[in-house]
Amino acid sequence: MAKLTTAARKALPAKTFGEPGKRAYPMPDKAHAVNAKARATQQVAAGNLSSSEASKIKAKANTILGKYAPKKS
Repeated sequence: MAKLTTAARKALPAKTFGEPGKRAYPMPDKAHAVNAKARATQQVAAGNLSSSEASKIKAKANTILGKYAPKKS
């Protein structure tokens, strides 16, 4: 996974994050998307994240990974 420096993270647009309001779970590339899915699962198990929040993060990650992409009309 590419290193994400503090300056680079701050420069990312909010839509790049799994939780844009909190600027949590950055997903600027596929490696970070995979990592965000894993961290979301861990945080649900630890009781720090709701399953609905984790589902949103995983859905965003899947879009970045090209899985389950929304159908284009």
